[in-house]
Amino acid sequence: MKKSALELREVTKIFQKGREVVRAVDTVNLTVEQGELVTFLGPSGCGKTTTLRMVAGFELPTGGSITIQGKDMTNTPVNKREIGFVFQNYALFPHMSVFNNVAYGLKSRGEKDAEIRPKVIEALKLVGLQNTENRYPSQLSGGEQQRVALARVIVMEPNLLLMDEPLSNLDAKLRLHMRTEIRKIQKKLGITCLYVTHDQSEALTMADRIVVMNKGKVEQIGTPFEIYSNPQSLFVADFIGHANIVKLEIASLSQESITAKIPGGTSFTAKALKPDVYSATEVLYHVGKSAALIVRPESIQVGAAQEGEGIFPATVVSSIFVGSHIEYELLLKNNATIHASVPFSTGMEIYGEEASVSLTFDEQNSAFLPA
Repeated sequence: MKKSALELREVTKIFQKGREVVRAVDTVNLTVEQGELVTFLGPSGCGKTTTLRMVAGFELPTGGSITIQGKDMTNTPVNKREIGFVFQNYALFPHMSVFNNVAYGLKSRGEKDAEIRPKVIEALKLVGLQNTENRYPSQLSGGEQQRVALARVIVMEPNLLLMDEPLSNLDAKLRLHMRTEIRKIQKKLGITCLYVTHDQSEALTMADRIVVMNKGKVEQIGTPFEIYSNPQSLFVADFIGHANIVKLEIASLSQESITAKIPGGTSFTAKALKPDVYSATEVLYHVGKSAALIVRPESIQVGAAQEGEGIFPATVVSSIFVGSHIEYELLLKNNATIHASVPFSTGMEIYGEEASVSLTFDEQNSAFLPA
């Protein structure tokens, strides 16, 4: 039977801050398969870095177990876990050459110089830093330093590669380039990777699966497509991508969909999401109560004011032409704010401030969640 690369079972971390007890990580369960890149995504203070540090061994869990390659590593020291850790600040030795920085771990492990040299050269080649072995960190750009930090970890051939916001110190253009490079290297080596970030686009473009965390708890685990298209909570819907969340009164229910009243209009029908955290016996929605409609800005059409089934009357607060599309901020009759992103086409009408308009939501790309 194939062993999972990593298993977290009910992993919990409690900190004592004065008299206050803080559950930084609250009963996290996760299985990571060999060769997967799993991203921990969430706002600052959500517990993602603390979880990574417990996997690395820098922090010990208050409860639960951590299994790496089928072995219980919950209380095993850092140096016995065979993991590689890429830090946010690179943590290179400024007085050592690039070669010696990358070779440091191999030398500490007691390997011979004749074995070390080809491994270091190959690792530097892999990260695109051929012929830099005699330079020093101060002679490298931020992106090059990040590559050296990556090479230093790769050369050790770890069971797990852990990365804590490794691109946060780079400029935007270099971040885009480096996340593509890291993903290429990870795939080429088939190495299992846990990657912490608060940047949703980074998570969506790099990960096989995303673990969305909030206040120490896991909100949802899934592929980028699953997380984006089928959020299991309002937090996930709001945090991943840009989502409009509008509370509407439920007019009628079916097994799979909800029809809700449109403020100042008729009614609108969309699928009803049933989050996994609820059992089948729980009733999520009630006629006469509110449900939260989730609709992405790109799934909204803005047109001239008219009446009709499924049309949301609105007033334009602002419209900004950005070349490829028009970004609208709009106000519904119940004072809910809506953001729409309408692709530009020649001859189209762009509605100005205070214009009365009609909004049409794409039913296939809209969904209700419990309010």
